Amino acid sequence: MRDDWDELSSRPTKRKKGRRSSSKRPSIEELDAEHHREEENAFLRDLGEAGGRFQWMKEKRYKSMFRDIESKIQGALGTGGYDWVDRRVFDQVFDRLTLMALYKLMKSGVIDTLDFPVARGKEAHVFHGTDISGQPVAVKIFHTSNAVFKNLIQYIEGDPRFTGLRRKHRDLVEVWVRKEYRNMKRLARWGLDVPKALGVHKNVLVMEYLGSATSPSPKLREVNVDDAQAVYDRLLKFLAVAWQKADLVHGDFSPYNILWHDGQPWVIDVGQGVVESHPKAQEFLVRDVTRLVEWGEKEGLSVTLAEAMYDVLNMNLDDVEQRFEDEA
Repeated sequence: MRDDWDELSSRPTKRKKGRRSSSKRPSIEELDAEHHREEENAFLRDLGEAGGRFQWMKEKRYKSMFRDIESKIQGALGTGGYDWVDRRVFDQVFDRLTLMALYKLMKSGVIDTLDFPVARGKEAHVFHGTDISGQPVAVKIFHTSNAVFKNLIQYIEGDPRFTGLRRKHRDLVEVWVRKEYRNMKRLARWGLDVPKALGVHKNVLVMEYLGSATSPSPKLREVNVDDAQAVYDRLLKFLAVAWQKADLVHGDFSPYNILWHDGQPWVIDVGQGVVESHPKAQEFLVRDVTRLVEWGEKEGLSVTLAEAMYDVLNMNLDDVEQRFEDEA
């Protein structure tokens, strides 16, 4: 790897007409490698020249860190059919502390590469990545440059797991990320279909990737299911197990936050989930069940909110056992 990340590769000199070169012509593989190096150099040069925001990359104490991960984050700019994938993705997401968090996770082996972006939201961008063994992972990077999390404080205050909150924006972001990590673990402990939580540091959350090699699994709202009743029953049981066994309410249970993966619904975006003792837990539970009933009605099912609430509160769950012990 180059000694200095912002140093441009030397360009080959032009040959004079009429003279044959005595050196061997480069192979296609060598030309591809050279082209890749040139692209990397341009990418890094642009960052270095982008102004004050990225000037820190040239500082001695950060240069070696960035040199270690520069080739692994090329996918952050993204490729493919996303109209929002361009230089702005990098500018919006990757500040100094975020890159340092990625560095920490890469050094621990939780992440090896960022390959391409797969989703964006008000709170975060999600990237397809790989771990040290080459397995796909989802890397969710929460934004630290906007105030959206201040509107979500209602989901944090009142949770006994997160006391003594500081109101600084970045502190709230990091609490939110840890909250989603712990909620995923808490739900998975009871065998519920949520992505497996793999790692967390600062504003970066790493989890199991749900999708193909080229795209994430679609949202429930985007697919036509063959047996809507079976899907409804499965999701109703999800809410019942979460409430009765995991003592947790999702808080934003909708077809936007459910992926259709391997013929089954998988619940995502559990950061706003609250424990049963939270002062708004019952209010959030009624809202979650209402959204599921509304989905069922759109699918032509004969369901009511009263019956669904009764099932969530009283469903016999003797067959549900805790899968493993985990602090959550």
